[in-house]
Amino acid sequence: MDYLEKINETAAFLKAKGIEGPDAAVILGTGLGQNFVSQIEMEHSVPYDDIPNFPVSTVEFHHGKLIFGKMAGKKVLAFQGRFHYYEGYDLKEVTFLVRIAKALGSKYLFISNAAGCLDLSWNKGDLMLLDDHIDLLPDNPLRGRNFDDLGPRFPDMSRPYDKGLNQKMEQAARGLGITLRKGVYAAVPGPNLETRAEYRYLRTIGADAVGMSTVPEVIVANHAGLPCCAVSVLTDDCDPDNLHPINIEDIIKIANGSEKELTRLFVEVIREL
Repeated sequence: MDYLEKINETAAFLKAKGIEGPDAAVILGTGLGQNFVSQIEMEHSVPYDDIPNFPVSTVEFHHGKLIFGKMAGKKVLAFQGRFHYYEGYDLKEVTFLVRIAKALGSKYLFISNAAGCLDLSWNKGDLMLLDDHIDLLPDNPLRGRNFDDLGPRFPDMSRPYDKGLNQKMEQAARGLGITLRKGVYAAVPGPNLETRAEYRYLRTIGADAVGMSTVPEVIVANHAGLPCCAVSVLTDDCDPDNLHPINIEDIIKIANGSEKELTRLFVEVIREL
């Protein structure tokens, strides 16, 4: 079965359950999701391992459920748990969620993640709206045969994050009194965190935050013509001159602490779609 056939089979399976035509799809990242999901008037919840052709998340704090329902008067498809290159998946598998969102008719894509903060004037727990990115992953989800039904061979990436959605995000943040930074996200393979020299390098090339996800999904969203936006929760300070060991439990704790603000922001923008 080729890639296009897998997408069609998976979409048909979900449509048969009544999961179709979402106004927005949302990919929920590390330490994020439970508060957001609680705001959904749930109609369907399907574990990933019950969905044909879906990868299964191997990271303990990624729940691995597809959730469909109503939020702020809109139909929402939420992916509670994502996949990463460092888990051993190729980037076509990592981005399969985006292909399914598009195949089900989603009009917009929202993405969240946890990221290390390279701008030392910002604070742990701040939210950062992605304005652009730097792709440092060793592969590309579009490598290989291109299916014209999915998108063009050479998609434009001059503005990977939709200008209109980003404007709505900034307006909503101002209205809600939420601090929303804006910057450039660098994607690295992981799963290890970075060295002092690597943090200096990332700052030199123009990154404001660093993480291990999001960019492959954004590439595929642009290829598919699916307008997208993304917000990082800044969970740790990446100060090469004052670097301390960090563990994932600390990162998740900080991400959890910012989830309510991120949920408020996403809900408000979804309401305005």
